[in-house]
Amino acid sequence: MFIGHFAPALIVAARPKAAGLGTLFVAAQLVDIGFAALLISGVEAMRIVPGISAMNPMDLHHMPFTHSLLGALIWAKIFGVIVWFATRRKEAAIGAALVVVSHWFLDLIVHIPDLTLFGLPPKLGFGLWNYPAAAMPLELALIGGALFYYARHTHAAVGGWRLWVLIALLALAQAVDWFGPKQLVYSLAIPATMLGAYALLAAVAAWAGAPREPVTSGAVA
Repeated sequence: MFIGHFAPALIVAARPKAAGLGTLFVAAQLVDIGFAALLISGVEAMRIVPGISAMNPMDLHHMPFTHSLLGALIWAKIFGVIVWFATRRKEAAIGAALVVVSHWFLDLIVHIPDLTLFGLPPKLGFGLWNYPAAAMPLELALIGGALFYYARHTHAAVGGWRLWVLIALLALAQAVDWFGPKQLVYSLAIPATMLGAYALLAAVAAWAGAPREPVTSGAVA
């Protein structure tokens, strides 16, 4: 799952006193941001195994600190504390922490068994990556529904068109992920590309969300 992870960020961002959309986009992918950083440092590891699943050739065989449920909860706690110090809003901190944790549960749906509860076996994953006809519509439904919800529950006096730029970028990123060329062997270009993509998406989300405010009505800006 890629852009589907941003669905909880969009839903939380529509609530009063929530953290900004850019912050919540970081929260949505914080687990993978941490994974990319730990890949570069050699603390966690992956390899490329073509055919390991129908949609993803990545063998994510060692990621106890980011893709265990315990690890996700720790990342969520740390990020929530950072958001609380930055905003002094309990609602913002709790919402951001919940978005971080949501990553693990969404991964559980699509990953082949490579997730853990505490960093040790058993390894978990429902394996929807092996069923593209189900995984792809699910991802589109998640992000599409969340974008609709966000648009209906926020408004912008000016700059409402920015949300369409974010939508276009999300669509492009997912198309590249699904249909672009795949790496044949692992290299540092993989985590570097991950970090670059997440940074770009978070920056555009912050820009798109800046003029929007939550509303109690269902009006679209």
